[in-house]
Amino acid sequence: MNWNIPIADLLAIMLGSARTGAFLMICPPFNSRFIPGTVKALLSVGLTLPMAPYLRGTIPSLETADIVVSAALQVFVGASLGFLVAMIFAALQAAGDLLDLFGGFTLAMGYDPLSMNQSSVFGRFYNLVAVTILFATGGHQMILRGFLQSFRTMPLNLNFDLATFSQLLLKGVGELFLAAIQIAGPLIIVLFLTDVAFGLLNRVAPALNAFQLGFPAKIFVLLLLSGLSITTLPTIIEHLVEESVTAVLKLTGG
Repeated sequence: MNWNIPIADLLAIMLGSARTGAFLMICPPFNSRFIPGTVKALLSVGLTLPMAPYLRGTIPSLETADIVVSAALQVFVGASLGFLVAMIFAALQAAGDLLDLFGGFTLAMGYDPLSMNQSSVFGRFYNLVAVTILFATGGHQMILRGFLQSFRTMPLNLNFDLATFSQLLLKGVGELFLAAIQIAGPLIIVLFLTDVAFGLLNRVAPALNAFQLGFPAKIFVLLLLSGLSITTLPTIIEHLVEESVTAVLKLTGG
């Protein structure tokens, strides 16, 4: 069987898939190691196929050097967009790490099979809850729609604006730390006051060894407050999704 496939359409889809694949490799929650590489590759092609009409007229020349340069540029653009989204969502991981630090869980680092490295207890817990809420609320669809919009505003023969990317990168770093402090700040204050209370108790009654009693008390307070704070995560994740999509649209000019 002979299939007549226009070279221009095939080239446009492959270059677009390179951008989509780089985005899926970095952007949460699609960067999970539980998703096989083959599935990610097929998903990148499937997501790019509907955008083929917007890419057909923007392909570079058929010279080998131009195709290689364009493919490298698409990978860079996709990775940049995915990194902006990942950096904003890293606030949840950072908030969990802060809770581990102040709550005394830093010694209980566990092996995370998703990232193939050591992960903090509450950092991983917040991450899993965030991914679950993201899929349950359809936030992943909003992220994909924001990314696919880049094919309309940033064609294959684009000129990537590094100045805008640098500004968004700096703004994203600031929002990462601000969001992490906002999420973990109230719990950290309570844990600090707990340490102060046990410190005063140790001064009043040194024989009680208040600091030894404080470890299980801090763990109990942390588990109780973190369980209550989960109710605020859907609102926080909705805000993070809006921020990430806005950042992608700003970079792509949408």
